Amino acid sequence: MNISKAAKHAGVTAVTLRYYERKGLIPPVPRKNGGVRDYQQEDLNWIDFIVCMRSSGLSIETLANYTRLYQLGDDTLTERKELLIKEREKLAVTYKELGETLAKLDHKIQDYKDGKFNVRKGCFD
Repeated sequence: MNISKAAKHAGVTAVTLRYYERKGLIPPVPRKNGGVRDYQQEDLNWIDFIVCMRSSGLSIETLANYTRLYQLGDDTLTERKELLIKEREKLAVTYKELGETLAKLDHKIQDYKDGKFNVRKGCFD
């Protein structure tokens, strides 16, 4: 599959795919004659994983490190697992913070429904 079709499949641009490859987020993509990228299902799986992780807030550096470790083989299984656990812990904190913010917004919105339009001190008032 060419880069345009792979990009469409992933919901990103061809420029983004080239960037991901250049930064090491996805392993090098096999090429056809003339140097044209030829994406296979495994490449598409990598792209899907990277797009998902980027949308969740994982950094370019973290994902490049994960990909590098993956390419080194099974000797890095523990290290890869630990990297993902640390990233999950960070996301859990963010998730909790977002939940608290949503609750505060719900409270403020309820104030408007109740006819309390004055500005109150602090988020919890």
